[in-house]
Amino acid sequence: MRLCFASNNAHKLDEIRPLLPGVQLLSLADIGCHEELPETQPTLEGNARQKAQYVWDHYGVACFADDTGLEVDALGGEPGVYSARYAGPEREAAANVAKLLHELGAQPDRRARFRTVISLVSGPGDAHAFSGEVGGSIAAAPIGQSGFGYDPVFVPNESDGRTFAEMTLGEKNMLSHRARAVAGLVDFLSLELGMGS
Repeated sequence: MRLCFASNNAHKLDEIRPLLPGVQLLSLADIGCHEELPETQPTLEGNARQKAQYVWDHYGVACFADDTGLEVDALGGEPGVYSARYAGPEREAAANVAKLLHELGAQPDRRARFRTVISLVSGPGDAHAFSGEVGGSIAAAPIGQSGFGYDPVFVPNESDGRTFAEMTLGEKNMLSHRARAVAGLVDFLSLELGMGS
């Protein structure tokens, strides 16, 4: 089965590929899509659907897209839908982390959650959504060299106190918001489309 993941982010592709056995996972570059996909919706759900729908409409390829937000309680749910561009349109991970830590300051309430929404569009009017969430807290400073984005400051509740950036990819995939959303996608493909698991 051929399925496009609406991303050229090598880190995301590496995370998701092992979770989709039996699928020929294509990046945007693989289908010849080199333009910036639209992300103009006010919600994670809206952005994921918008990106997947764009690929289907312009390239005719079954596609799933994700949008992920880090929601921090003490910041009223920010950065949320703006997580990737929290510190500016450059989408620079270190700058986003630095801004997050600055905004939190010495705030004792460090509770946060990562939330991912995946939208699958495989035909005209044929769209399905899957979500995953993991609760945790924000560390006082970045720790670890793995992962990407906010991983160096996110400590999942279900871990042994390490940040996502201190974990192996396999360890992170046991807990992560994205892996949980992908699990919903895998279940759907297995049941509805007859994909082998």
